[in-house]
Amino acid sequence: MPRRSWVEQIMGMPISVHLRGPDVRTAVGVGRVVGAVFEQLREVDRLMSTYRADSEVNRLRRGELTLSQCHPSVREVVGLCEQARQRTDGYFDARLPGGFDPSGLVKGWAVERAARLLAGIDACDYYLNAGGDIALGVAAPDSPGWKVGIEDPRDPTRILAVREARGGGIATSGSAARGPHIVDPHTGKHPDDLLAVTLIGPTLLWADVYATAAFARGADALHWLSSHAPAYEALVVYRDGRAAHPDGVDLHPFNAS
Repeated sequence: MPRRSWVEQIMGMPISVHLRGPDVRTAVGVGRVVGAVFEQLREVDRLMSTYRADSEVNRLRRGELTLSQCHPSVREVVGLCEQARQRTDGYFDARLPGGFDPSGLVKGWAVERAARLLAGIDACDYYLNAGGDIALGVAAPDSPGWKVGIEDPRDPTRILAVREARGGGIATSGSAARGPHIVDPHTGKHPDDLLAVTLIGPTLLWADVYATAAFARGADALHWLSSHAPAYEALVVYRDGRAAHPDGVDLHPFNAS
């Protein structure tokens, strides 16, 4: 089946769009929609990056703006962060000692929202990947699913597992790419029980949130996820390299399927 792909550097990472469909190379307006996807993500970066001094999130942290003065998207994300704190028993909490930081939620939210534009392209399957957080969908019941490889956090050239998905989102949280940046809000410490948590399920937003919270939770992440995110498949890689699935069987390495 014909395919097209695009990639841009946004939010400090490569973000790629992949489309496939019988008319993807000739359909009018495809490039315009993809351009709108990237522009929407650039706007999120301008509004919410904690690395940009002039972002609304940083201005909110400094007290230069009140929440009511912020862009509606910022207000939406603030509300979602509070929902995430409540849903995760506080293991996801954007209220950090340095100030409000929505980074653990905003990428999944932004990518999922941008992917809705791709879903509007007639007869096209779509796959939007932002640094390993993925929103995807297929256009027709007879379209094949997307096969997604899950990277070994100890060796980025090695695939631990392959999963096929037809919709929703896939998110991974861990220390491999960015070091010990996730904090257990209850202790203020960086958890050291796990290397990575990957969730696959109905929405990228909540896959991202629950993956971050489960990583912060630590060694009993799978048990905790079974009650807090039962609609999501989880793959957990422990510090010693074991990979585990919620069926209770530890695999080393996780068998590709």
